[in-house]
Amino acid sequence: MHRPEPNFNLAAQVLKQAEQRPDNIAIIFEGAETSYGEFASRVRRQAGLLRDSGVCVGDRVGFLGFNQPSFIETLFATISLGAIFVPLNFRLTGEELTFIIGDAGVHSLVVDSELAPVIQGVQDRLPCRHYFSVGAFSVGADVSGFIPMESAMASASPLEEIVESAAHDTLLIMYTSGTTGLPKGAMLTHGNIVWNNVNASLAFGTKSTDVLLTAAPLFHIGGLNVMTISALQVGAPLVLLRHFDPGAVLAAIEAYKVTHMFGAPAMFLFMAQHPEFEATDLSSIDMLIVGAAPCPESLISLYGDRGISFCQGYGLTETSPFASFLGPERCLEKLGSAGLSPVLTELRIVDGDNVSVEPNERGEICVKGPNIMKGYWNRPEATAKAIDAEGWFHSGDVGYLDEEGYLYICDRLKDMVISGGENVYPAEVESVLFEHPAIAEVAVIGLPDEKWGEAVTAVAALSGDQTLTLDELRSFAEAKLARYKLPLRLHLVTELPRNPAGKVLKFQLREQLG
Repeated sequence: MHRPEPNFNLAAQVLKQAEQRPDNIAIIFEGAETSYGEFASRVRRQAGLLRDSGVCVGDRVGFLGFNQPSFIETLFATISLGAIFVPLNFRLTGEELTFIIGDAGVHSLVVDSELAPVIQGVQDRLPCRHYFSVGAFSVGADVSGFIPMESAMASASPLEEIVESAAHDTLLIMYTSGTTGLPKGAMLTHGNIVWNNVNASLAFGTKSTDVLLTAAPLFHIGGLNVMTISALQVGAPLVLLRHFDPGAVLAAIEAYKVTHMFGAPAMFLFMAQHPEFEATDLSSIDMLIVGAAPCPESLISLYGDRGISFCQGYGLTETSPFASFLGPERCLEKLGSAGLSPVLTELRIVDGDNVSVEPNERGEICVKGPNIMKGYWNRPEATAKAIDAEGWFHSGDVGYLDEEGYLYICDRLKDMVISGGENVYPAEVESVLFEHPAIAEVAVIGLPDEKWGEAVTAVAALSGDQTLTLDELRSFAEAKLARYKLPLRLHLVTELPRNPAGKVLKFQLREQLG
């Protein structure tokens, strides 16, 4: 008996929710409420516009902008056509965006009007066939080369039939910086997103009666797929903030009776330090989901005193993102742990020969399951290096499993720095800093920082009798690096410590300077 395959297209799932509850609130943004019916209508109309602009199955559509409903509408309009969505980090410079947009071969680009100048500065080097703007341009702004999305949508015929997609079809390409300094595009499929959210649902189940809040940037897998997509999958209201602001988050929680929110520990710390924290009614909160860095005991206790619990998670862009969960029931008992693997996902720790190690023995964290990416866009060698023949994704992170299978993360094989929840890859920063005429050699490491978790730290040896200050170094690099990648500290040394093969001993620098 033939059993038809289900349409795994995520857009079909969300638009089905809109058919079933058209009057329910889908998105609350800056005081404006959009119903599921209105949301579905806008998605279909934008999909029709993209279709009429030549976007076909497999084409890439990019979005550069701050958190806003247009981001989500563009995502679902794109995948409705069987095309691939490419979210872009709004903190990147024109140079950084040029590489990513070119590498992805973006067909059509949707740009927040505030960021149009960044694109206009490099537009002659981009492959895009169409440029759309969202939001209002400031008076006197140069709008040449951009089609206003809102007016173009008004005359477009809405898309009727959603393209059928298999679980293995790519839904989005999310760029994550590589140790070589060039970003790699992780191809996440419809199945990756769906199964990740099944894992999450089995861990802390989202319901249509919940109210979810997103203040983390949507271009991150955490901002996009810990809460945002799952809210729309179950037909729940999503409170969306353009940027993270602790006071605005607290006000939104009280005003809209928010039940769930995702954030990095630094975000929850800033909220707790806000003068309105004590006075804000947080009784609606069911759970806070924390990721991107370990959650300190002091923060758990601080929110615990308000009757609020944390669910902690570990994951990566390549794992869509959940690789492990630590529920609130054991968060203090297992302090420092990233938890257990989700129901549909497996964890193991391996040595240098890819052999599993014993409990409490350190090795590389590997993850396997239906949430593991398809691979890196146009990078077959990098894909083969990251995903072994048995389907295990090698994270590059060092950790161990205790006797009960709880994961503990110790270090990073890739020397990645996490500053304020942002991933910073030293090789990329080093390649820019090395161009400074005063620098003979430089290494970038992460050092503990109370505010940001880790501070991007440059350790440099200077040429001859040259001098260099932190401000001078930041000014030099700011044209080529996003602000969060710029060094927060500068240490000058006579020479960098190296092993016999010439490799810089970064662990030694961390020990000496930390």
